[in-house]
Amino acid sequence: MKIAAAAYPLSWLDSWADYETKIDEWVAEAASAGADLLVFPEYGAMELASLGGKTVAADLEGALREVDRHRPAMEAMHARLSAHYGVHVLSASGPVYDVAHAGERPVNRASLFGPEGLIGHQDKAMMTRFEREDWNVVAGQGLQVFDTKLGRIGILICYDSEFPLLGRALAEAGIELLLVPSATEALAGFTRVRVGAMARALENQMVAVHAPVVGKAPWCVGMEENTGRASIYGPPDRGFPPTGIFAEGELGAPGWVYAEVDLAKVADVRADGVVLNLRHWPEQAAQITRVTRVGPKGR
Repeated sequence: MKIAAAAYPLSWLDSWADYETKIDEWVAEAASAGADLLVFPEYGAMELASLGGKTVAADLEGALREVDRHRPAMEAMHARLSAHYGVHVLSASGPVYDVAHAGERPVNRASLFGPEGLIGHQDKAMMTRFEREDWNVVAGQGLQVFDTKLGRIGILICYDSEFPLLGRALAEAGIELLLVPSATEALAGFTRVRVGAMARALENQMVAVHAPVVGKAPWCVGMEENTGRASIYGPPDRGFPPTGIFAEGELGAPGWVYAEVDLAKVADVRADGVVLNLRHWPEQAAQITRVTRVGPKGR
C-alpha cells in the first residue's frame, strides 16, 4: 500500500465551506498520488474553533465545545470523501464530549474511515500535563484494533506512543500498522513522540506513521505554536530501511509525506528477522525480577 502522512497546518476558517474545501483538497492530492491510507494529526480539528469567531477561538472551554459542535458534520464529510476517493483516512483528532463514556469532560478522539464509511474511533489513553491541568481532557476507555482491507491497524495518539505497554498490547492483538497522530509545541515534545513511534516500530517489528500539526495558529488557544515533521518508520531490519525511516519531511514543512509499504514484510521480519524483538519480549520478565544493586558499602 501507499501511505500518506500529513504535516498539517491549522487555518483560520471563515465558513464551514472553507473547511470542506481544505480537507477535500488535501484528500484529493494524496489520492491522486496513489495513497491508500491518509493520516491526519492530533488536534488538527482545533481549527474548527475559528468558526465560532475570535473570542471563542481564544477561550479554552469555548474552543473545545465549538470543535465538538462540528463533530457530526466533520465525520459525515470524512466518510463522504473516503468513499468518493476510495481511500482510508484517519481524521484529525479533536475534543468530543461523550457523556456516556467520559462524563462531563471531553476525550481526545481520532476516527478511522474507509471507502464503506466509519470504521471506528480511538480515544487518547494517556493525557499530557497540559491536557490534565489546563484543558481537563480525560482518557478514553481502552485500545481499539481496526481490521481493514489494508491490514490490522492500531492508533496511539501522541503521548500514548511514549508508553511501550500500550504498543505491546496492540502488537499482541495482531496489529501490523501503528498510526501516531501528534501535536507538539516544541522540538523536544516532537522528538519525544518521534522517538516513541520509532521505538514502538522497533520493539514490535511493525510500521509506524507519524503525522504532526505544524506551523503557527496564534488565534487558537493551546495551538499557537506547532513543531514537527511527517514521517513513516519501520524496524531497521531485513526488508526495511537500515535507518528505520521509510520517508520523512522537512521540519515544519506542511504537506504530505509518502511511502510504499508491504505489510507482508512485517510478518517476514517477525518470523525471521536479524533480531526477533516481538518474540523475545516475554524473556524480559525473568530478568526484571532479578535487579541487583551494586556499589560501595555504606552508601
